[in-house]
Amino acid sequence: MSSFLIKNALIINEGKKITGSVLVKDQIIEEIFTSVPEKQESEWTIIDAEGQLLLPGVIDDQVHFRDPGMPQKGNLYTESRAAVAGGTTSFMDMPNVKPQTITQDLLKERYKLGAEKSLANYSFYMGATNDNLEEILKTDPKTVCGIKIFMGSSTGNMLVDNIDTLSQIFEKAPILIATHCEDTPTIEKNQAEYFKKYGADIPMEFHGKIRSAEACYKSSSKAIELAKKYNTRLHILHLSSGMEMDLFDNTIPAKDKRITAEVCVHHLWFDDRDYSTKKSRIRWNPAIKTKEDKDKLWEALLDDRLDIIATDHAPHTIGEKDGNYLNSAGGGPLVQHALVAMLEQSHRGKISIEKVVEKMSHTPAEIFQVAQRGFIRKGYYADLVLLKEENWTATNENALYKCGWTPFDGEEFHYKVDRTFVNGHLVYDQGTFNESTKGMRLSFNR
Repeated sequence: MSSFLIKNALIINEGKKITGSVLVKDQIIEEIFTSVPEKQESEWTIIDAEGQLLLPGVIDDQVHFRDPGMPQKGNLYTESRAAVAGGTTSFMDMPNVKPQTITQDLLKERYKLGAEKSLANYSFYMGATNDNLEEILKTDPKTVCGIKIFMGSSTGNMLVDNIDTLSQIFEKAPILIATHCEDTPTIEKNQAEYFKKYGADIPMEFHGKIRSAEACYKSSSKAIELAKKYNTRLHILHLSSGMEMDLFDNTIPAKDKRITAEVCVHHLWFDDRDYSTKKSRIRWNPAIKTKEDKDKLWEALLDDRLDIIATDHAPHTIGEKDGNYLNSAGGGPLVQHALVAMLEQSHRGKISIEKVVEKMSHTPAEIFQVAQRGFIRKGYYADLVLLKEENWTATNENALYKCGWTPFDGEEFHYKVDRTFVNGHLVYDQGTFNESTKGMRLSFNR
């Protein structure tokens, strides 16, 4: 491994901004200097980062990289490549692939794929069904990020709607449970009402009315009720409604909470006024809702009821994505643009850069108890991203996702990722990739 001295950077870390230098050696942050060290070794590669931001790499706790089984959408190589180009150095991938990750053997196979393909560090969730409790209980807390429960989703047989099964999983889970919370009967009832009125041509702007705030709240509140009953370590994913924000607490640090909450970039960026131009390209489940919902999400993020900013990166081909309401797929690609989108919100005065780093790097590491990552600290893995101030426009043409499009097509950003280090390896360097070294499996201090 090479040694790098990144000098003169504006380091954003642990709520502070300092101009300094970071020495990287053999995967690890060797030293952090508040200036440029006078003595510099000949074997160090020097990167003068004057005028640039140096951040810990993003840890994305919710992605769908579609591997195995959906190669037309993406795979661990293509999507991790887009991730590191966007400053995401670690990800946690969901179990609704083909075959679904619902046994320990299938989980083991996914880790093999990660080792073979991923340019970023990786972990994979163990999936829950109504009948795989025995497999769930074998999950190793030190080597697996969590257990994923779809508490409202038509994802094959992964909808867990049996209350006895849910109770047993919440009671006995050896590890953090992450939930997708939408109430399916409520959604089906709402969709039937809109279908009666519009037929198959339901206007896209009613997506947030069909997959409604009430549907989200009913499921989220049920998950929290179970978690409190059994003292379960619960993490609720991609919250989308203002109604749900009263369910969460900000009186203790995130690392000490038993129930934590995530919001995704698209729910902070878009609202239902954008359906008129973006149409199905911003159809996600849970749905993007009203401006009032978005404003309440921002309020909860800034006052720490919401703990993590993630992506729910879920690529579909353009053919799968476009179409009428009943046929268009839910989800979109985001990992390449997540960090710059949130820094754009900082540029607009919505959130501080320090808070962006907290919610995208520090808190994911703390909540999931990720070992030696998420901070710029001596002895930690050198997962680092350098960004420069430069105006550029995201387009479908410069998106690196396998699916070939981005919901941010046409958006102008004021920060651009310049270099990304994964475990001290300079994997992305000003538009060029060095794919000679793959990412590592995440481990957890549990």
